[in-house]
Amino acid sequence: MSQDVLRIRLAQTDDARAIGVLSRRVVQRWVLPDQSRKIGRELLARLSAKILRQKIMDGQRFHLAYLGDVLVGVAATRDDSHLVHFYVSTRYQGQGIARRLWQRTLHDAIRRAGTRRFTLNATRCAVPVYVRLGFHADGPERPSPNGVITTPMSLRLPMQRSKRA
Repeated sequence: MSQDVLRIRLAQTDDARAIGVLSRRVVQRWVLPDQSRKIGRELLARLSAKILRQKIMDGQRFHLAYLGDVLVGVAATRDDSHLVHFYVSTRYQGQGIARRLWQRTLHDAIRRAGTRRFTLNATRCAVPVYVRLGFHADGPERPSPNGVITTPMSLRLPMQRSKRA
């Protein structure tokens, strides 16, 4: 990793353009090769600044990872339990950024909503990453509700024991 310190913060609506740029670049490189052209175009359209801005305004929580002034990762959850976006810039993959970004996202959802079960729909190239983060496949690869070929995955955390005095 570079000498810059990794900073993670919540997104604001004016971050939507930068989120879209990073997300589209990662999707084009890693996700689109396994999708049909039609589904790929639709997926890229859903990563426009306008749509992402609306998702932020609607309450989806986007965590952004920065090295210096460079946006290097994005994680977004819906309902504090379903991971809908999780991207690390290709150049910065393999440096532990995904794990740290996921840990921040997970802890935020636990703190806010007491979440103990997380779900996601993983594209083929991302399944090994999610397995390393503790997720397991809940079924075979299939089209997600948006038509993207994915594997449904989940992570169930153990129930917290109550602290006794």
